Amino acid sequence: MQKSSLRYLKHGDIDYTKWNQCIEVAFNSRVYATTWFLDRTAVIWDALVWDDYEFIMPLPVKQKFGIRYLYQPLYCQQLGIFPPPPATIAAEFYNYSMRLFSYSDIQINSLNLPLKNHNDLQFVSRNNFLLHLGTEYDILASVFSKNTKRNIARAQTNQLNYVEGIRLEDFMLFKQKNSQVKLSAFQLQTLKSLIAYAQYKGFGEIAGVYSNENELCAAVFFCRWKERVIYMNAVSSPVGKEGRAMFMLINHFLEVSANNNLVLDFEGSMLPGISRFFEGFGATPEVYYQMKFNRLPVFLKWIKKNSG
Repeated sequence: MQKSSLRYLKHGDIDYTKWNQCIEVAFNSRVYATTWFLDRTAVIWDALVWDDYEFIMPLPVKQKFGIRYLYQPLYCQQLGIFPPPPATIAAEFYNYSMRLFSYSDIQINSLNLPLKNHNDLQFVSRNNFLLHLGTEYDILASVFSKNTKRNIARAQTNQLNYVEGIRLEDFMLFKQKNSQVKLSAFQLQTLKSLIAYAQYKGFGEIAGVYSNENELCAAVFFCRWKERVIYMNAVSSPVGKEGRAMFMLINHFLEVSANNNLVLDFEGSMLPGISRFFEGFGATPEVYYQMKFNRLPVFLKWIKKNSG
């Protein structure tokens, strides 16, 4: 029997150059799996590597009660194995991760297929939403939902102004003030670091909408990676929500980005209201999976269950 080429590497032993080369050319390349992104989101991450970085899988690690486990870092939608391996190799990655860790709740990418009939390993489907921009704007707009068209029309009566190149400091203050979910100082700093690096490298931009009183009322951080433009972080103020500013922002983005070989990646949501918002622009689901297993001792399973 041929010896497996799969090995486990601690963070300090990962060859960043080979890692990023693998992500760069992978058919399923995702910005979330680059070293610069993982260093800012997971901070502590190990890896499974096949042969000489032919296939790789980041392992975001945390520790609690002396037990190390896998988790999905904030702002990091899809990880998993890169490039997409044959099913037999994928099974080796998944089984090895179960030998290394007692608990996992991570999200693999859309081109990683789940294992079937595995008693201890669970794959839960999730929806991302994608909108292909390879046609004229009029064709894109023709499939907008009635509700989306109505809200765009409403926004156009409110004397809103679309602006590109919003300053990072302005966006962060706006985010901190208007985020529906309270973010910790670490989470805000992580987001700021991601945006700053993406802007520095030229594949990140913040677009916004101002009211007729020159007040920022909606903003989005777009991160372009390969053919995807990722709607990575968005926020609206009460004024923006009332004025339907986000409808205007996305519509304007589509007007200027149509007829290009790009995909607008909305990053998806399992919340029906947000899903309808994306689908209203003609976006279609892209399925990816949570990879979950729990082999914790019984008392730790109880703590995990009751601590959320």
